[in-house]
Amino acid sequence: MNNNLAVLIDGDNISSSYVEEMMEEIAKYGNPTIKRIYGDWTKPGLTKWKNLLLENAIIPIQQYGYTRGKNATDSAMIIDAMDILYSGKVDGFCLVSSDSDFTRLATRLREAGMTVIGIGEKKTPNPFIVACDRFIYIEILKKQTEEKVESKAPTVDKITKKEIGLISSTINDLSDDDGWAFLGDVGSLIQKKRPNFDSRNYGFEKLTPLIKSIGKYDIERRENQKNKHQLIFVRIKTKTAARTKKN
Repeated sequence: MNNNLAVLIDGDNISSSYVEEMMEEIAKYGNPTIKRIYGDWTKPGLTKWKNLLLENAIIPIQQYGYTRGKNATDSAMIIDAMDILYSGKVDGFCLVSSDSDFTRLATRLREAGMTVIGIGEKKTPNPFIVACDRFIYIEILKKQTEEKVESKAPTVDKITKKEIGLISSTINDLSDDDGWAFLGDVGSLIQKKRPNFDSRNYGFEKLTPLIKSIGKYDIERRENQKNKHQLIFVRIKTKTAARTKKN
């Protein structure tokens, strides 16, 4: 991708243990030309970040806490984001925080035509999540060591009727007269409807195996005339087809 991204990290709110996986994930969406992390670097809580900044070319921004009970880090990050926006040097922003204080910032950036990707913990309040074009839970990015994988399987969410309903309604929104919808369009529309929907939350790397595991959908692969990659289409199984398979 050629999109230039500004990556702004709330150092007071995100653990340094996620940095490698986080930067790898961000690279999927564009080129992180601006990388800054905000916090009071005189505090011991940010010590672990210091060793990782040079390795990942992240610029630390010092922000003292002027008043108790007020988060000066948030203010500095918001001011910088607006300066970067008006500079015209980026096509989108990646806001790394679990703090709902950035909800208005995400909304304002999108109003200006910017793509906004949010990264934060599962505790992130919903208003910030839905203010982003896409929101990624940082827990699913953390790679398991071989020792951890052997001793304990990774924790994943169980897909519920709510998510299945979201998938089905989206297929209906995009389907042709025969009920088929292009899976790429389905994934994009689901993301717009619910920015934090991610197949990895349910233990699947991609949307196709997740949909296949539910058992309520037909999947068809079609030849692509433009290149060798196949096109994947999906539709909701009809009751007639379901009865035929049982018989």
